Amino acid sequence: MDKDTFTDKDHRQIEEHGLTNDEVYRQLDLFKMPKPFLKLAGPCTVGNGITVFDREKKTSLIEIYETGGPGHNCVKFVPASGVASRMFKVLLWYLNQEKGITSDAVSMEASAGDGDAKQLLDFMDGLKKFAFFKELKSALFDKGFNVDTLLEKGHFRDILRFLLTGDGLDYTNLPKGLLKFHEYPEGSRTAFEEHLIEAASYVADEDGRCPLHLTVSQEHLNGFDSSFKAVRPIYEERYGVVYDISFSMQAKSTDTLAVKLDNTPLRQKDGRLLFRPGGHGALLKNLNEIDGDIIFIKNIDNVVPDYLKPETFRWKKITGGYLISIQNQIRDYMKRLASGDADHQLLVEAASFLEEKLLLSIPGLIKSASPEAKRTYLMERLDRPVRVCGMVKNAGEPGGGPFWVEDETGERSLQIVEPAQIDLDSKEQRDILEASTHFNPVDLVCGVRDWQGRPFDLSRFVDPKTVCISQKSKDGKDLKALEHPGLWNGSMARWITLFVEVPDITFNPVKTVNDLLRKEHQPG
Repeated sequence: MDKDTFTDKDHRQIEEHGLTNDEVYRQLDLFKMPKPFLKLAGPCTVGNGITVFDREKKTSLIEIYETGGPGHNCVKFVPASGVASRMFKVLLWYLNQEKGITSDAVSMEASAGDGDAKQLLDFMDGLKKFAFFKELKSALFDKGFNVDTLLEKGHFRDILRFLLTGDGLDYTNLPKGLLKFHEYPEGSRTAFEEHLIEAASYVADEDGRCPLHLTVSQEHLNGFDSSFKAVRPIYEERYGVVYDISFSMQAKSTDTLAVKLDNTPLRQKDGRLLFRPGGHGALLKNLNEIDGDIIFIKNIDNVVPDYLKPETFRWKKITGGYLISIQNQIRDYMKRLASGDADHQLLVEAASFLEEKLLLSIPGLIKSASPEAKRTYLMERLDRPVRVCGMVKNAGEPGGGPFWVEDETGERSLQIVEPAQIDLDSKEQRDILEASTHFNPVDLVCGVRDWQGRPFDLSRFVDPKTVCISQKSKDGKDLKALEHPGLWNGSMARWITLFVEVPDITFNPVKTVNDLLRKEHQPG
């Protein structure tokens, strides 16, 4: 890239943004590269990349976690910066129409096959079942409206206005974490509150300290902080824990440059460069700064009411126990290999563990190499962060899945791959995608310290080529946007990865507001 692309004013803006010139030039070069597709070698299936535990093994792993987990510094990590506007996309579309929104008109549209109209009718039919209904009813009443009358007469606009805008609950401008998700006899709870309760069940240490970290946007930090202060004494007393909560924001230095379709920098109306958030892969920096041994990662919207929680807690302990058992074996091999006394039997054992337990292939050149070369190779492959990833059977949900991926050297590894990373013009690659049996629900437990207890620098284990480039628009102008390697995709590409089948009940996302009407989000 021409080093005269940027002016002195641009360089000052880049520096103020926390970026370096070299990084911005690197990003420009990425836009010019061919689309960075991964090469799928096959889907991960049960017995071929995905492990299924029998009843005895589950019991054993729970015991391992319950005895060993409290001795570790466990942390729950929740990406929670997303706003809720996507949940209300259909409702917002109707609210922004100039024409009236009546049940008769919407019913006619639904009868004609309009899916959006059907969603709106489902929302109104189920309105009283939402955990936020009482607050909505009160907000309407305060301004002289009766929600029952509005529903009876089929007048939907005021209901939508008081739910979505600042005239009432202003839900489109809140983060998902602060929306009321579940109703209980004593009152409703937000998704954030449900995560506080979850954390008390599987990350609290021997002293009851319960660490929880959320990544939030700057504008919503006070909202999360106020919500926590209001409920903290209730849940600490109820669950016998002391919360150690922290928040962080996505660093501006992880933003990426936007370009025009010809790959030249896009400028805003005032002539300044346009930087955009770098996707969830930017959160690797936040994850890297957490002081913890074992980190559980789970999305903000994947929570359930109390009566369904025990099974999800059970699986957190199963996967946590599996992580601890694998780390113990890695630590044992690393100590023995590091001692320098790597006899033939130890090298055979360690190689077998690498291939059979960790599903990592060993190149032929290494198998025929000297004992010292084998020892060096085995130590390098074992001395990495470890992640155990829950996988549910594929039920048509959008998102990534578990695959065998082949790199340019022909080496295969387990990876979580998004559809955008796959060359769908290739029949071979498309066939592999369609043969996939499982889905990634973002349910991970991560070991981020080495065999000597030192924290890994997680930036060392990223595959920098696995970026995502997409076409967007800004102020009516088309642009190309760059996202960093996804947090659980390319950002963890060089970790030791293990896939485990988990039951469907552990995955209950809320992508649209009507998902809250599913039985998994309703009172038991």
